[in-house]
Amino acid sequence: MIPIAKPMIGSVEIDSVVEAMRSGGLAQGPRVQAFEEQFAGYIGVSHAVAASSGTAALHVALLAHGIGEGDEVVTTPFSFIATANAVLFTGARPVFADIGEDYNIDSEKIMQAITPKTKAVLPVHLYGRPAEMKAIEEIAEDHNLALIEDACQAHGATCGDDCRKAGSFGTGVFSFYPTKNMTTGEGGMITTDNPGIAKQARMLRDHGSSRRYVHEMLGFNLRMTDIGAAIGMVQLKKLDQFNSARRMNAAHLTGELKHVAGITTPDDAPGHVFHQYTVRVAGVDGIRGGDCMRDDLVAHLGEKWIGTGVYYPIPIHKQPLYRKLGFEDSVPVAERFADEVLSLPVHPAVSEADLDYIIETMKEYFENHVEVKL
Repeated sequence: MIPIAKPMIGSVEIDSVVEAMRSGGLAQGPRVQAFEEQFAGYIGVSHAVAASSGTAALHVALLAHGIGEGDEVVTTPFSFIATANAVLFTGARPVFADIGEDYNIDSEKIMQAITPKTKAVLPVHLYGRPAEMKAIEEIAEDHNLALIEDACQAHGATCGDDCRKAGSFGTGVFSFYPTKNMTTGEGGMITTDNPGIAKQARMLRDHGSSRRYVHEMLGFNLRMTDIGAAIGMVQLKKLDQFNSARRMNAAHLTGELKHVAGITTPDDAPGHVFHQYTVRVAGVDGIRGGDCMRDDLVAHLGEKWIGTGVYYPIPIHKQPLYRKLGFEDSVPVAERFADEVLSLPVHPAVSEADLDYIIETMKEYFENHVEVKL
């Protein structure tokens, strides 16, 4: 099987973990602090605060900005559910704005979703493709909104002509889950230039404490371990290399698949780090898809030992939980894309032979299933 994702763990990471374990410092300690400093430097911000997961980092970031009961946060319905759930954790309500062709939240739709209750905007850099951060940043400034970037899939992604990294525009949030572009096993990180937000985040992740056994607010136990940080420091050094391999693999796939009838390939946007390589499988002008639909293709590729992923088959506002909570948003682009998206292996462990096999299998399928209208 060519897996859809594979953590790139080598001997250096293993040796680093062994060293941490032998030191006796297993919980949050000097390695976490060193990892925070290194990650902040990489993103280009003054502060980084490590957490136990990307979800925990999202929750803490929102709370650090004072988001709570009665507030609204404008975000995307097309993401992993943790993006919106973190808003619910605070007692606030997510308001879903539709997405554009790039899978990211549409800045014009953000404007339409803002109300007097809106306190923050929460864009997601989905699949590793940076969102329209210049436009979103201006919206946040004009409306005095907190800007919190869900960069959980976008480690090293850059935005705009000045190549600012995702996570440096507002308060950034990253995940280090094993499938991400870099990993700590589990873990998350908050990035910010605001010392007050950093201080709040550090206290919230550690029982509301800024010094041992003095608790100033209601906090949580959401700390990262030194074992995770030991992995993270090694992975961070490899991140640019990993991302370069992903971009090369993506270019190889697009070069061969972009002319296949029935497939829409992703654009090679500057700064895209291809956490996922996501195509859309649907009828296009002059093409009849017939039974050539996404789910049938998934089954076919599985039979050919090619791993795939559908990220995400149900928009957040249509999840059972959100239906129970009364969400009835109209986001037609997100709903259509949820029926069409399909992710193919693009991670650094995918070989050129693997890519060629994926391409050959895809072409063969569409040649047999797509008929051009006369």
